[in-house]
Amino acid sequence: SIEEHLRVVPSELEIIKQDFKKRSLELGKKIEQLEEEKMHLGLDVDIHRLEVEKLRKGKNKAEEDLDSLKTDYKKLRLSIRTLGLELERALWRKVC
Repeated sequence: SIEEHLRVVPSELEIIKQDFKKRSLELGKKIEQLEEEKMHLGLDVDIHRLEVEKLRKGKNKAEEDLDSLKTDYKKLRLSIRTLGLELERALWRKVC
């Protein structure tokens, strides 16, 4: 009968609803996937930021250490020069 045939054949609206539901589920999964990727990228950015900060601190420490070594070297050279002059005076005293 026509009624049975109409019940079996889905209406255009039902087909559109099913397609919409299917597409909605697909998009929902895609959104979840993108949100997960975004989270991982955010973590990657945080890790890189921490690594950069660690390297920056290390560089600053190395520069401070280098400055300290330069200062110590200058003091040592001055001490050696002063000691040399004192030895020279002592030798002159012995000679004279």
